[in-house]
Amino acid sequence: MRHITLAAALAFGLAGMAQAGDPVEGTWQTRPDDNGNFGHVEIRPCGDRFCGTLVRAYDSKGQRIQTGNVGKRIVWDMAPMSDGTYGKGKVWAPDRNKTYNSKMQLRGNVLSVSGCVFGICRDGGSWRRVE
Repeated sequence: MRHITLAAALAFGLAGMAQAGDPVEGTWQTRPDDNGNFGHVEIRPCGDRFCGTLVRAYDSKGQRIQTGNVGKRIVWDMAPMSDGTYGKGKVWAPDRNKTYNSKMQLRGNVLSVSGCVFGICRDGGSWRRVE
C-alpha cells in the first residue's frame, strides 16, 4: 500500500510540473509592422525549445483580417536561457519576408523581441500577453 501511495504522489507531482509550463507560453500581441498590421502569436513548447504560430491577424484599426500568414510559424527554436531570456532562435517577419536570428526577454506580461540578419538588426518591439 505504501508503494501505491508513493507512486500516486509522484505521478500527481509530475503531472503538476508538466501543467505549470514556462512563463513564455501563451498568446502574445506583436507590435504593429511596417504596414500597421499586428498579430497574435501563440508560443508553445516544441521539444526542449519554444515555437510560436500566428493565430490571428489585425489591420491598423484593430479589425481582424484574413491573411495567408495565419497558421505560419513566426518563432522557432527559442532556447530558454536564464532570468526570462530566450535565445538561439529565429523569428520570421512577414512584413519584410525575412528571418532573423533572434532573442527574447520576458518581463512579466511583456516580451521584448529582437533579431539580426546579415548584420542588420531589427528591434521587434514589445509584445504584450493576450492570454
